[in-house]
Amino acid sequence: MHRFLLTPRWWGINVFVALAVPFCLFMGSWQLGRFEDRVDSHREASAGRPAAEAAAPLDSLLPVDKKTSGRLASASGEYGDQLLVPERRLDGASGFYVLTLLKTDSGKAVPVVRGWLPGTADPAKAPAAPAGRVEVTGALQASENSGTKGVHAEGGLPAGQLGVIGAASLVNLVPYDLYDAWLTVQTPADGMVPVPAQAPVNTGLDLKAFQNLGYTGEWFVFVAFVLFMWFRLYRREVEMIRDTEAGLVPAEAAGAADTAPADTAGAAGTAGAAAPRS
Repeated sequence: MHRFLLTPRWWGINVFVALAVPFCLFMGSWQLGRFEDRVDSHREASAGRPAAEAAAPLDSLLPVDKKTSGRLASASGEYGDQLLVPERRLDGASGFYVLTLLKTDSGKAVPVVRGWLPGTADPAKAPAAPAGRVEVTGALQASENSGTKGVHAEGGLPAGQLGVIGAASLVNLVPYDLYDAWLTVQTPADGMVPVPAQAPVNTGLDLKAFQNLGYTGEWFVFVAFVLFMWFRLYRREVEMIRDTEAGLVPAEAAGAADTAPADTAGAAGTAGAAAPRS
């Protein structure tokens, strides 16, 4: 009864199933692994760093990556230009960052967010930066971009305000070289509120993470669908053979079952061609 499995048609079906099932399982496992990696990254990024962790020199932590983002970095120099970063929310309230450029001993400047103040951005509210040589310690952060959550990327801000904290946004505003990073002081003065360090990009349970989880489910559904279709074709073939042996279906009809779609298409074409002649 099962000799039909050795026919060329079923050889093709079986080979397709034998290749499709492991491929779908591999892709589903790979997507699941991507989701688990994002979960692990989220846990690592969300975990608080040890309170006794010593600050490292700024240059030793660059470029900013998943391991160095949020680390305490230290830099020495003198404060320079001061800018305000409006429309930044903290603990559900709207306010602005007070950002001051620190001209370091290396000759480059690093943006330092000295704190947050509530309300609209107003230079009169922002405390002046300390004069003279200072030692600054803050949490290291990667430069923002137009896709960073909470930034003001539309432009049109008044002079002295900055929408995106990053070297690309500052290069035309200050006359010195810049680090591609910024610091947020965790112990601000002058009544300002400290701005907490943000987790590095692609380490949270964001839309991409749940897309990976959804793709995992899709690939495993494909496996079930392939096996279901194979079983359905197999059962149909077996039922056809049994009906033929019982005399319920003529042998000629059973043999022509496989070519029925092609015959139907041919018959439709013939009928279409014959219609004008009639």
